[in-house]
Amino acid sequence: MNNFSISQIAQFSGIKPHTIRIWEQRYDALTPDRSEGNTRYYDGNQLRRLLNIVSLSGEEYKISELCRMPDERLFDLIRTTREKTPVNDPNEYFISQLIAAGMSYDEVYFEKLFSHCLIRYGMNDAYKQVIYPLLVRLGLMWASDDLPPAHEHFMSNIIKQKLLTATDSLPPASSASESWMLFLPENEFHEIGLLFANYLIRFTRRKVLYMGANVPLPSLSAAINSTLPDNLLLFLVHFDLPNNTKAYLKDLSTRFAKQNIFVSGNQKMVHKSAPAKNIHWLNSVDDLERHL
Repeated sequence: MNNFSISQIAQFSGIKPHTIRIWEQRYDALTPDRSEGNTRYYDGNQLRRLLNIVSLSGEEYKISELCRMPDERLFDLIRTTREKTPVNDPNEYFISQLIAAGMSYDEVYFEKLFSHCLIRYGMNDAYKQVIYPLLVRLGLMWASDDLPPAHEHFMSNIIKQKLLTATDSLPPASSASESWMLFLPENEFHEIGLLFANYLIRFTRRKVLYMGANVPLPSLSAAINSTLPDNLLLFLVHFDLPNNTKAYLKDLSTRFAKQNIFVSGNQKMVHKSAPAKNIHWLNSVDDLERHL
């Protein structure tokens, strides 16, 4: 079973370590084990308990009541709550429970939550209000290599499947519409943002040539020279030296001077690169929607 530090469960739950310690001291919310050096650590059951408390904190119960409840009672309340539409802070409910389902490999529960989320919001708002914040929270763990890879793959692949299914249901592009080529450069593999962009652009009935992840520049050049898309869209997520990112974007700008190039992803890294005339930064989904 995986063990987590207090900083790790704070990142998963969105609750500050100081607050978690107060809940432990005042209400016996969690019962962490201790290392030989007297450092707290938590197992998967403790993490799920915290996530359940956070999920229910917007309901009619006080934190003090929830923290004192046994796990069985919390599970009963979660089962009851998921049968109705959450009314208080539903975004946090979905985010916390999706993480809890993912950490326990509960695919059935994850699928039910995801479907409920889509029914409530639709794909566009579900991505903005639940999926993207979920990925940001998980990304804190991915970046520091604290999230077990198996959990990352489990959750990411279900989300990818849902995005692909939603995209398949869209009508075909208009014959006269502008065209977009979507890709991730070499050594970029986090594809969920690109998949959602694919859905969003296709939703407007524009043509999309989806190249996927880890596309070498020679292969990209051949595809662009053959198809002549109007726009390119790429995500830069993993950390790289600023000079490498700057050189890559400058190369794209020079090679494909006739295309509009839209770049999203790691803002701190991307924004250190000098902009070119045909390169446009996308800081959010709203930015892409405005361009569409």
